Amino acid sequence: MATTQAKANPKKKSSGFQGVRDAIWIIVACFILAVCFFKFVLGNPDNFVGGDPANAVKDGSLLGTVYKGGIVVPVIITLLFTTIALSIERFFALRTAFGKSSLGKFVISVKQAITAGDMAKAQQICDKQQGCVANVVGASIAAYKEMENTTNLKRAAKVAKIQQAHEEATQLEMPTLQMNMPILATIVTLGTLTALFGTVVGMIRSFAALASGGGGDSLQLSEGISEALVNTASGILTSWFAVVSYNYYSNKIDKLTYALDEVGYTIAQTYEANHGDEA
Repeated sequence: MATTQAKANPKKKSSGFQGVRDAIWIIVACFILAVCFFKFVLGNPDNFVGGDPANAVKDGSLLGTVYKGGIVVPVIITLLFTTIALSIERFFALRTAFGKSSLGKFVISVKQAITAGDMAKAQQICDKQQGCVANVVGASIAAYKEMENTTNLKRAAKVAKIQQAHEEATQLEMPTLQMNMPILATIVTLGTLTALFGTVVGMIRSFAALASGGGGDSLQLSEGISEALVNTASGILTSWFAVVSYNYYSNKIDKLTYALDEVGYTIAQTYEANHGDEA
């Protein structure tokens, strides 16, 4: 069936941005940017007393305070930048996948054409729409036409073939839709865990300052607490962005999948209704 589908629909009608397959390069680029941001922006001498990052933070300098979070900060910033970059990447990739016009209007138009038995018009709508949904519907329409010209199968078998073509075409498009989504899902957890790690490191420094000399160095104590709180806040912010982005795009993918199922069901039922006289 896969061979038949390839012959019937040898060329996808997709165009535009299809997504970044090698997301590792996005992560590497975000890490480089994060290190530069940490060193040159957060660690700017103007943020510290005497122009030395080793000194105390100037009053009101939020950037300097974040810099005092320590070596965990670049890691958290890398996760944050990666979340932003992948969110932008998913936005353009899914916009291409949805097609050129409103998905809701496309589904209504193509269902009307299919229900009326005008497969030529339905295919024209798909060619105009483009995107993943149009590709899947086009493959189902091609299978519909093929089954009309097939005489050695029963009606139930033909309907099953149409449904199979629809499912196979859907599976071919799903990797494009779900690309890089697992990375966003991982960052949701990784951001929190990294924040927890940074918090623990900061608290270790604080207790070490308390233990030294009995009373402890107030500067080291404050730096340790600052490091713990900065890492906690930064990690929570990163996880917040990641979970919002992941759920938003998951919802859009589900919406697209529901549209595919709706049109696929319509095509199969239309064939069954229009060919009720077949054995």
